[in-house]
Amino acid sequence: MPFAAFSGASMAVLLVVIVACLLAFWLCICFAMLKWNEIRYSRRKGLPPGKMGWPVLGQTTEFLKHGPSFMKKQRAKYGSVFKTHILGCPTVISIDPELNRYILMNEGKGLVPGYPQSMLDILGKCNIAAVHGAAHRRIRGSLLSLVGPLVIKDELLPKIDKFTRSFLQNWHGKTIDIQETTNEMALRVSFDQIVEHEPTALYEVFKPEFDKLLVGTISLPINIPGTNYHHGFQGRKRIVKMLKQIMAQRRASAIPYDDMLGRLLRSKDSKYILSDEEIIDQIITILYSGYETVSTTSMMAVKYLHDHPKALEELREEHFAIREKKKPGEAIDWNDYKSMSFTRAVIFETSRLATVVNGVLRRTTDDMVLNGFTIPKGWRIYVYTREINYDPFLYPEPFAFNPWRWLDKNMESHCYCFIFGGGSRLCPGKELGILQISIFIHYFVTSYRWEEVGRNEIHQFPRVEAPKGLHVRISNYHD
Repeated sequence: MPFAAFSGASMAVLLVVIVACLLAFWLCICFAMLKWNEIRYSRRKGLPPGKMGWPVLGQTTEFLKHGPSFMKKQRAKYGSVFKTHILGCPTVISIDPELNRYILMNEGKGLVPGYPQSMLDILGKCNIAAVHGAAHRRIRGSLLSLVGPLVIKDELLPKIDKFTRSFLQNWHGKTIDIQETTNEMALRVSFDQIVEHEPTALYEVFKPEFDKLLVGTISLPINIPGTNYHHGFQGRKRIVKMLKQIMAQRRASAIPYDDMLGRLLRSKDSKYILSDEEIIDQIITILYSGYETVSTTSMMAVKYLHDHPKALEELREEHFAIREKKKPGEAIDWNDYKSMSFTRAVIFETSRLATVVNGVLRRTTDDMVLNGFTIPKGWRIYVYTREINYDPFLYPEPFAFNPWRWLDKNMESHCYCFIFGGGSRLCPGKELGILQISIFIHYFVTSYRWEEVGRNEIHQFPRVEAPKGLHVRISNYHD
């Protein structure tokens, strides 16, 4: 018995020693990998300061999980320009307003779009954010022909007004998730503009695939079942298959479809000739960009207006003044929309404070010197514009919801206003998005009151979202 007891105790000690040795060995391997990655990049002279993190993964996990706090911590350590490795790419991050403005206004001078592989694979290599030079000018021209001011005024506005009025009917007495609702609204509006006459059943099949695509755009490009990238890539494949089928059917038909897809298919009759691959990627891009910005800004406008009664009161006055001039049920027209100055201010302030778009990516086409640092060829530069939105010199009391600041029209065009991009990359759908949100706000605030239900948590990075929804109880305004 004593021998057996001694043997058992010895085995337990031996097991602990083995585990400790394995753990120590594993930690040594991890440390060596980290050290090797830093040595690998330290050989390059003139790089900005910063850490590269793990091989392959870099600092992606910390970047996606902690976003703004990660940026602030790196800035405190290394300054407003630093290096890292995120989303599969060695990347220089710039939080410097002057440098950011220079980069955005000087595309082509050694800088081209530099979006991560996951976004290129899922949105398509021909999407407007990925191309540059003559291809960008041609595709941008094509998109502007679909969403330019005259098209918005004469064709899109009446359709969006009709859809929105129908969508907001019969909400009295309901408790809804405004996040889910604005998501549905934004995607359906864009979908109907693109393929207006397709059966409703197509949308029901399309939406779950689009939801997968959306999540996969910000992920590591690891194509293993179960990863966000894999789900997103599979979603894209199914969407492409659907679109190809619709395009083939339309080409075989004599019907002259007058929606966005119909116009893109007739691009050979215009100066903006697009291939089928380019057409598909533009459709996906229109859906993706309009969906996220319009839905999130609409949701956050509802949130901020709920929390700031004075702003809501002034907004309602603006919209009831419009309704007083119209017959019951009469649609909004272009002059009504152009008179919504405070509404536009609310949208800009919501976009600034919620920061739906955190920044843009560029890639160097050759070694180049910026702010005294040498950025190697092929590296990404993340123009991080988020912090500019909270600069107290540009926006006094930057964390306060103050739409009145935007009533000064010069605010929209000041040098560091990158809410909708900048330079030749200014969002071509900017005005269409503002119009969609304005019409939603008009019918929502003139029809209903609302109050929040439960504890509604908002995450600000990498996407602005309410993980458990943003629930509100709706009642008729005049009850």
